[in-house]
Amino acid sequence: QVQLAESGGGLVQAGGSLRLSCAASGRSFSSYAMGWFRQAPGKEREFVATITRSGSSTDYADSVKGRFTISRDNAKNTVYLQMNSLKPEDTAVYYCTAGPWESRNHHAYDYWGQGTQVTVSS
Repeated sequence: QVQLAESGGGLVQAGGSLRLSCAASGRSFSSYAMGWFRQAPGKEREFVATITRSGSSTDYADSVKGRFTISRDNAKNTVYLQMNSLKPEDTAVYYCTAGPWESRNHHAYDYWGQGTQVTVSS
């Protein structure tokens, strides 16, 4: 069992940066691949980024590649999402998730946080 708690969301102007954190409780954090998804009002949840258990490999949605960076600190049971050059279309609730392997499909993940709101003003 893993419990996830996101933090770091907020309101930022276009071109700005935010760093999201997701703290995991429970043991064996390093045995889970971690991911970030987002959901904007009226839209389906979409993949943002994922990272392998060791942190050696990452994958990004094309819409955020080159602007966002996912990382993890297994000693701190925490995964991060550094978001730079933010755009209004990045506005969404961002969710942290954990699962047995990295995937772009949200069905592959077993545990989800409550989400944190990110709003980018133009």
